[in-house]
Amino acid sequence: MRKFLRFLLISFCALFFLVGFLRLGMIYYAARKTVEIVALNPVPVVIVPGAGLSADGTPSAPLRDRVRAAVELYQAGKVQKILMSGDNSTVYYNEPESMRQYAISLGVPDEDIVLDYAGRRTYDTCYRALNIFGIESAVITTQPYHLPRAVFLCDRLGIDIQGVEVEQSRYVRARYIFWQVREVFATLAAVWDIYVAKPLPILGSPEPIFPSLEP
Repeated sequence: MRKFLRFLLISFCALFFLVGFLRLGMIYYAARKTVEIVALNPVPVVIVPGAGLSADGTPSAPLRDRVRAAVELYQAGKVQKILMSGDNSTVYYNEPESMRQYAISLGVPDEDIVLDYAGRRTYDTCYRALNIFGIESAVITTQPYHLPRAVFLCDRLGIDIQGVEVEQSRYVRARYIFWQVREVFATLAAVWDIYVAKPLPILGSPEPIFPSLEP
């Protein structure tokens, strides 16, 4: 019994240090690609990953912050289009449409908003941005705790990506702590997806945001 407990303790410590090492490495990796809005060179598209809806179907506080940051980039002339990627797995839950309505209320023309209804995970969002929407260069806006993973995934999946940290509003403390802890385990999942599992998200016909001008 004592040997078994010792094995469990050693295994837990090894996992703890592995996760910590991966998380710190991802933060360092993303820091080189994180910029302030004023310092960002113009890129074609800003990607906004989903972050949940409130009970009334409107964007959650974190999602509102992400959309506002994307709108700020658009209004500053840093991007031409906004790709809003989120979950629409049921008719009762539509993140992209909720994001679209919020962005329009902030002054973004509908024709400059593109919706991705199958961005159920950050991995899916980045994969589909390249392979469905033809995005090769972009900026992604999200919270500091999520940005390292988002930048890592988009970069490793083939997008020339930059990251902009959103200005966070006040979140429910318990939920904020949950998101921080969740991100640690999501880091492991991201590394597994990129280097081992390499899953295919929901695909479909290409829908390039900027169709070729060639006949």
